[in-house]
Amino acid sequence: MQAEHLSAVDQASWEGAIRHLYEDATTFSATGPRAHEDWRADVLAVMARAVPDPRGWAGLDDTANERSQEHPDFPFCHPSVRNDPSRPLTPADVGERLYEINRASAENLLLALTDDGCTLGNLRRFTESFDELQDMARTILARYGDRFTCYTNVTVGARKDDTLDFGASHWGYIPMTFYWEDASLVVVSDTEVGLFWTFAC
Repeated sequence: MQAEHLSAVDQASWEGAIRHLYEDATTFSATGPRAHEDWRADVLAVMARAVPDPRGWAGLDDTANERSQEHPDFPFCHPSVRNDPSRPLTPADVGERLYEINRASAENLLLALTDDGCTLGNLRRFTESFDELQDMARTILARYGDRFTCYTNVTVGARKDDTLDFGASHWGYIPMTFYWEDASLVVVSDTEVGLFWTFAC
């Protein structure tokens, strides 16, 4: 059944899920090609808007107009950038700030990223049921096939068995942008790298 769902994803359903879930968030959602053995280099290329979506599908970039010559990768940056503006993110930085989570956590994280605070309480504003919203998250992930890994900079509750605890009373994150709060999901397949980021400005 899952394989049927994965093969059925198309541009219209994928783009529709992205637009609907993140229409009220300040977000960066983009996919790039997997061009390096080290997927972290591909993440940096997507952050820099240096590569197009391999399928020509549209993501969302609410921060594009804030890029500058001094900060072409805005809003992504190394935390020390205020002291050293010339310090770019490196693949090692990406690896230090993202850790792997399981697929169930990734599905819930896509829903938590729909607004500030990275909580499933953000879903109250939607008219759809949780099951319907979860199906949209699965549609987003289906693009990347049935063999992919997921990473995040979010720490919700304790990290146990690659699982995020969305019932925790607090949440945290490892900063990777200029904003005072940022939360992400990075999806890595053999052919593509997808970034889903939400910012609190």
